[in-house]
Amino acid sequence: MVRFLPASRLLFLTAAIILQGCRLLAQEPDKQQKQNEEQAAIKALVDSRQFIFEAQSATPMRGTTRQLTSVYTLKLNRDTLQADLPYFGRAYIVTYGSTETGIAFKTSDFDYAIEDAKKGGWNISLSPKKIKDVNKMSLFVSASGYGTLQVTSNTREMISFYGYIHQVNYPLAKDQ
Repeated sequence: MVRFLPASRLLFLTAAIILQGCRLLAQEPDKQQKQNEEQAAIKALVDSRQFIFEAQSATPMRGTTRQLTSVYTLKLNRDTLQADLPYFGRAYIVTYGSTETGIAFKTSDFDYAIEDAKKGGWNISLSPKKIKDVNKMSLFVSASGYGTLQVTSNTREMISFYGYIHQVNYPLAKDQ
């Protein structure tokens, strides 16, 4: 025996479903607007040449991904490029007695090129000059601020870093 809902209950359930759907549709423009504002802020950071890439994990060419527990950054401040990144991997040439193991330098002599990526975001090419351990740095930044940094060297295997970009004066995640 099949029981049917009374008309008043059926009307109430139908109205509740319609109101819930309207509420969800009303929230969509706000969500889209917020996403557009975030994308515009990231675009402004990339165009200003003033941002910090904060690495959250590193993947050497041979090996597994390592989560980074300390603050490691690549800082671009218009005419200055500063790197403080770890290195895991194989080195082809090592200076005798050297204790430097990471990718650490500060220079104002570098090339900077930016182009739009095919699927959104930006490809940034950084080529520091007169830095012996780093040949080229390629940073892909998505519209949401997520970044992938690949460091190519003449004396070491390539390494990739994954993280986010922030404003220069933004408190870093491990500082909070």
